[in-house]
Amino acid sequence: MIDRPIQIRALRTDDWPVVHPLIAELRSLSEAEFLEAMTRQTQHGYQMVGAWSVDRWVGVVGYRPVRTLARGLHLHVDDLVVDPGVRASGIGRALLAHVEGEARLAGAKSIFLDARPESIGFYEREGFVPHTSPSMVKRML
Repeated sequence: MIDRPIQIRALRTDDWPVVHPLIAELRSLSEAEFLEAMTRQTQHGYQMVGAWSVDRWVGVVGYRPVRTLARGLHLHVDDLVVDPGVRASGIGRALLAHVEGEARLAGAKSIFLDARPESIGFYEREGFVPHTSPSMVKRML
C-alpha cells in the first residue's frame, strides 16, 4: 500500500532501465529489447510516464497520439502497469488521469486501449466502455 503521495512525471531515457522490471510484469521483453523499443517508439510520439513514490517507480503508462479518419485525433494507451504490491492504491487511476489531461491538452476527444480480460473491470470503473468495433489482427510470420 502507498501511504505517501506519488509524483507523476514523464520518464527520461535514464529512467528506462530502472522501470524495465515493472514493464516485465506486462511485456515479455529483455531489458535490451525494451530499451530498443523505447528508442524507436519515442521517435514516433510514444511517451512513457511514471508514478514515483518515495524511492521507487510504482507504475508506468505508455501512450501515443494517433489520428485516423475513423476516430480523428485520439490517444492510444499501449502499456499500463502498476507494481503488484501496491495495486488498488489509486496509482493506475492517477496515471490514467494524467493521460486524460494530456489528451485534453492535445485536443483529442477520446482515449483508446486494448484491455486484458482481467483488467476490464478496472477500466470500466475509470469510465472506459467497450468499443463497438472489434480489434482484428493478422500475424505475419
